[in-house]
Amino acid sequence: MVKFDRYMLSQLLWLFGFFALVLVAVFWINRAVQLFDRLIGDGQTALVFLEFSALGLPRLITTVLPIATFAAAVYVTNRLNNESELTVMQATGSSPWRLARPVAIFGLISALMMSVLSHILVPVAGQQLSEREVEISRNVTSRLLTEGTFLSPAPGVTFYTRAIGEDGVLQDVFLADRRAPNERMIYTAAEAYLIRNGDGTSLIMVDGLAQRLATSDNRLSTAKFQDFSFDISPLMTSSEQVAPSLQYLRTDALLKNWEELAETLGTTTGAIAEELHSRFARAAFCFVTAMIGFATLLVGGYSRFGVWREIVVAFLLLIALDGMRSTLSAPVLADAHMWPILYTPSVIGLALTAGLLRYSSGGGLRLRKVRERVA
Repeated sequence: MVKFDRYMLSQLLWLFGFFALVLVAVFWINRAVQLFDRLIGDGQTALVFLEFSALGLPRLITTVLPIATFAAAVYVTNRLNNESELTVMQATGSSPWRLARPVAIFGLISALMMSVLSHILVPVAGQQLSEREVEISRNVTSRLLTEGTFLSPAPGVTFYTRAIGEDGVLQDVFLADRRAPNERMIYTAAEAYLIRNGDGTSLIMVDGLAQRLATSDNRLSTAKFQDFSFDISPLMTSSEQVAPSLQYLRTDALLKNWEELAETLGTTTGAIAEELHSRFARAAFCFVTAMIGFATLLVGGYSRFGVWREIVVAFLLLIALDGMRSTLSAPVLADAHMWPILYTPSVIGLALTAGLLRYSSGGGLRLRKVRERVA
């Protein structure tokens, strides 16, 4: 039995890694297209894109981890059923409860992975990602250094440069400023330079034309200039630090006095309770998905027609439990004392698993015999 446990556990872990890799790749490609378009369109480099992708992976993995756990449990159980390995083990006297031990260990490993992600990696990566977003939003210089593309570094501002010389000189510059409600400004220049001035940044335009349109009377004024300085510091984000957020706090910080923490963050105790206990609930749900997948397929036993019906039932159970999780947050947000209901899907899942294992061990012997005769 110990060798069988190791064999089954190794199969579960191998298939879990495969399904997790495939699912992460699929979800990542879907998000990476939008992220790539946004960052590269703003003049960022490929290294920034890779950094943002890496910082977003922990939260993405928490999404696919329960699915990969369930898929691995179902696939391995189905294969062992088809190859009659589980039938042989049961014939030697091993009960369904005993056969579930490697699956339970696998579920605990998956729950541990989810705990590390939810309690440590996701908050740290989210905090770092938010800081980098603020830093990039302040770095308006990198937004402007894109050739041949109309850019919008800030709402109401459009910038264009035809080419950038090796010495950093911007050629054929166009700048439209529509931030003022009663006027429109357009600047064109043959050349321009970006100059750092202490904490600010200025765009020095040379040999150009300034056009001002007063929207109140539609009067257009023009003025030629040899050199003109345009302060682009207001285009930068003024905040220097990322505001504290529940999602960025590690679990040990959420265990403190909820009233004081809610006042500091400007939120409610219900939001703190929901964030804290949802992290534990996600880990517990990973364990439940593994057990549900195994127990449901074990009920079907061996059949030459396969266990597709049990697979469908297991999938529907997973969908129902996962859908229940999303509807239980609202009561907790309204009342922090309602946090125990966040564990309801896991409790129901464990109860279903216990019932299915009891049925497999002899609680539904007559019905199972009838099914075997029909098969």
